[in-house]
Amino acid sequence: MSGSPTIASAARRGPRAYRRNALWVAAMVHRLSGLGLAAFLPFHFLALGLSLQGAAHLDGFLRWTDTPVVKLAEGGLVFLLAVHFLGGLRILLVENFDWRANQARLALSAGGAAAVIAFAFLVRVL
Repeated sequence: MSGSPTIASAARRGPRAYRRNALWVAAMVHRLSGLGLAAFLPFHFLALGLSLQGAAHLDGFLRWTDTPVVKLAEGGLVFLLAVHFLGGLRILLVENFDWRANQARLALSAGGAAAVIAFAFLVRVL
C-alpha cells in the first residue's frame, strides 16, 4: 500500500488541503450557485404576483428591471444558471461513467463556458 496516502502525509499537507483541488472547488461552486438561484426565486414570485394584480403594477416592476444594476444582476443570474447546469452535468458524468484523469480540466472549462455564456448575455442585453 505504498501508493495510498497515510494520515501523517495528509497532516503535513494541512487540514484543508483538499480545498485546493479543482474538483472540490467545482462542487462548492455548484452548491453556491444553487443557493444563489434559490435566493432569486422570491423576486421571480414577486413579479408573478404583480402580474396578477394588474398591468400597472407589473409595468412599474418592469420599468425598474430596465436599470443597469438589474441588467448586471440578470447577467449574474445567467452565470449562476449556466454554472449550476454544467455542474449538474459534471455530477451526472462522475456518477455514471468511469473516472477520467482530466476531470479537473473539464470542470475548469465548464466554469469558463459559464462565464462566456454570461458575458454573451450581458453584451446582448446592455
